[in-house]
Amino acid sequence: MSKEMIKEIGKLSVIELAQLIKDLEAEFGVSAAAPVAVAGPASAAAAPAAAAEKNEYKVVLKDSGSDKIKVIKALRTVTTLALKEAKDLVEGAPATVAESAPKEEAAKMKQALEEAGAKVELV
Repeated sequence: MSKEMIKEIGKLSVIELAQLIKDLEAEFGVSAAAPVAVAGPASAAAAPAAAAEKNEYKVVLKDSGSDKIKVIKALRTVTTLALKEAKDLVEGAPATVAESAPKEEAAKMKQALEEAGAKVELV
């Protein structure tokens, strides 16, 4: 059954897959930052299919959290932004941090920003 589900998910367009993920998040009351195991089997099947298809991600700062200074510092370590640009981006959340970032780089950005207290989404 799970192999059939993965094959069906693999046939979805990126837009349809994004909508499926949103629907699963709403159905199971989880967010993209939550561990996949919490969402249950349907979400666990959707995540590998999405990861297998994408090599580049858009890194989106959803919320800067309560300690914006830490987030600004973290943002400057993972990007080439100057202080003012980083401050403006953090204060303007939600905002795009990087377009078409390679998978590993996007994961590093997300980790660094989340450790500073920000909420980040990879699209």
